[in-house]
Amino acid sequence: MKKGFTLVEIMIVVAIIGILIAIAVPGFLRARENSRGQACQENLTKIDGAKEQWALEWKISNGTASPSNFLSDTNYFGPNGYVKKEPKCPSGGTYTCNPIGTDPTCSIGSSNAPFIPHIMPKG
Repeated sequence: MKKGFTLVEIMIVVAIIGILIAIAVPGFLRARENSRGQACQENLTKIDGAKEQWALEWKISNGTASPSNFLSDTNYFGPNGYVKKEPKCPSGGTYTCNPIGTDPTCSIGSSNAPFIPHIMPKG
């Protein structure tokens, strides 16, 4: 008599692996998107801190528009700037600085519900 696995045994193993993958993949995708949202929130906080530090250093008042090239100029972001490198949204969104005293925004915003939104955290 030959030793080995029957077709039924192999099919059961494949079915179990398929079920485990079906359970694990959605959780992995949810965790990945939530971590992207959290990273974007951290980037927005860094942009806000750099913008506020710039405003304090140059005695700029609230409501004043930040420079249009604030996110791309190496005087603000880079080795000699307020943050070492320009932040990039991990989901491909674009950042807008907004005037001094208001929060910077990401183009994705809250549109990726039910995952962590790409907005400045409260408090």
